[in-house]
Amino acid sequence: MQQRFLDRSRHRARSVLKLSGDRRHDLTASIVVFLVALPLCVGVAVASGVPAELGLITGIVGGLVTGLLPGSSLQVSGPAAGMTVLVYEAVQEFGLAALGALVLAAGLLQLVMGALRLGRFFRAISVAVVEGMLAGIGLVLIAGQLYAMADREAPASGLAKIGGLPELLAETFGSGRALTAFALGAGTIAVLLLWRRMPGVLRTIPAPLAAVALATGLSLLFSLPVATVEVQGLIEAVQPPGSGAFGELATVGAIGTVLAFALIASAESLFSAAAVDRLHDGPRTDYDKELVAQGAGNTVCGLLGALPMTAVIVRSAANVQAGARTKASRVLHGAWLLLFAALLPAALGLIPVAALAGVLVHAGCKLVPVRQVAGLWREHRGEAVVLVVTAVAIVSVSMFEGVLIGLALAVVKTAWETSHVHIEVVDKGAGPIRAHLSGNATFLRLPKILDALEALPQDRPIEVDLSGLRHLDHACRTSLENWAARHSADGTEPVRVASGV
Repeated sequence: MQQRFLDRSRHRARSVLKLSGDRRHDLTASIVVFLVALPLCVGVAVASGVPAELGLITGIVGGLVTGLLPGSSLQVSGPAAGMTVLVYEAVQEFGLAALGALVLAAGLLQLVMGALRLGRFFRAISVAVVEGMLAGIGLVLIAGQLYAMADREAPASGLAKIGGLPELLAETFGSGRALTAFALGAGTIAVLLLWRRMPGVLRTIPAPLAAVALATGLSLLFSLPVATVEVQGLIEAVQPPGSGAFGELATVGAIGTVLAFALIASAESLFSAAAVDRLHDGPRTDYDKELVAQGAGNTVCGLLGALPMTAVIVRSAANVQAGARTKASRVLHGAWLLLFAALLPAALGLIPVAALAGVLVHAGCKLVPVRQVAGLWREHRGEAVVLVVTAVAIVSVSMFEGVLIGLALAVVKTAWETSHVHIEVVDKGAGPIRAHLSGNATFLRLPKILDALEALPQDRPIEVDLSGLRHLDHACRTSLENWAARHSADGTEPVRVASGV
């Protein structure tokens, strides 16, 4: 009896020590994630054409709402660079007042998809389309933020942004103010690239925070004539959607934007979850519950008029690498963002816009998978084509249409690759000619089938054996019947078709 009591006491002591250790690791990780998230939340908001505080609000909701819900234990949510282009387009088309309604509708759609257990099906989306989507976003983001680095207004379309870069370069070198801002942004990128080579003590500071802090310090020290973030206060930035904003949702353009918000945010979040699961040995992600958690977060963001959220791989990886053990770390990071926004909002007004643009140019470069494209071209050229076409379509047209084009191309590519059909003609010189078809006969291979059959002699009996086909679609069946009828009418011998499907 006494021994049993001692064993229970030891077990409880070990549990308490483990819990205490988890809390210590989670507290440390939450501070690291907060320091990583702070400049990114502000930068994504500014790049999206909305007040900087709205990025912080989305980060706060990602921690305090989504962070508390089940799904993925270590994944961190907030505003993402991958949604910047789409949000900017939505704000330009519908206005800032309608943003909350669009995000709210997207969040509710995510909740419905999660309740219907559709989360797992997002893993069926072509990886080439997702990478092409991110590459297109990255290219537009880089081009747009190069203008912000020079304190210039970027053109509206992706092609105009890229086409105007030579003129931007000329104007930048012709203006001392623009050149100063651009140099500050370029210096920010240089710090981000070189920070990993710094001594170990300095590397404990997240690179984005260090880069923005250094740029802000230089701007203040030398009173540089550069644009800084406009601050209006946390409460003032909250803009719940009004009744007029919901009226916008009845338009075709708004419905397309809502679908794009929901589908792209969900895909990015669930792909991020798969990547984060590979970084730790803890509980695996429940994709349906994670989709519900993301939907709940976006619903709250919509009610507050904030940016849409996704799970963000940069913050999530920082969370895991900092030693997080439970979801407490991501919840605490939201609390730190709330404290900063409530107590130090004026600090945002000191940050140069060019520095934040430099951070986003660096983030955009990471979205463009140059090495993956080269590898895909060597091994799977069809996938490489889908990736490149999706990226080019997003740059040329828009985010939503570009993704639809990529998905359609991926479906066509898959249909073409799976519809292989082999035609074997056996002609022994005596008796009927036998044409044996095997594989999958679809309308995509119909020209090949008809060319082979029409090349057969018209004055000999022909037997067409379809028993080797795994699939014969309606178009092929109808065409084969029509060909057989024509051959029998024109030739001296009828056609006999032996169907096996």
